[in-house]
Amino acid sequence: MEEPNLSFITKLSNGDKAFEEKIFGVINKEFPEEKEKYFLSINSKNYKKAAEDVHKLKHKISILGLQKSYDLAEKYEDNLKNTSEVFREEFESILKNITTYLEENH
Repeated sequence: MEEPNLSFITKLSNGDKAFEEKIFGVINKEFPEEKEKYFLSINSKNYKKAAEDVHKLKHKISILGLQKSYDLAEKYEDNLKNTSEVFREEFESILKNITTYLEENH
C-alpha cells in the first residue's frame, strides 16, 4: 500500500514552511471530520451522500501524495453513485492508513 507523504505539499509550497504547516493543519482538522461524515453516510446506506463524502476525502488523498489511492477513491465514488459498495473495503483501508499517518505526524 502507498504511504502518505508531504511531497505534493512541499512541491506546492516552494519551500515555504509556514504554508506547509498551514496546509497540513487544515488536513489534520478536516480529515477526521470528513471521515466521520463518510462513515455515517455509508453505514446508513445513503449512497448519494457517501459519494459526496468520498469526493471531499479524495482531495486529501491526493494532497497526501497517494495517486493510486486517489484513483481507487474515484472508482469507489462512481460505484456509490450507482448504489454499489464495490471497493469499500479498499477505500476504508486507505482512510485507516491516512488516520495512522496523521496521528503519528501531527
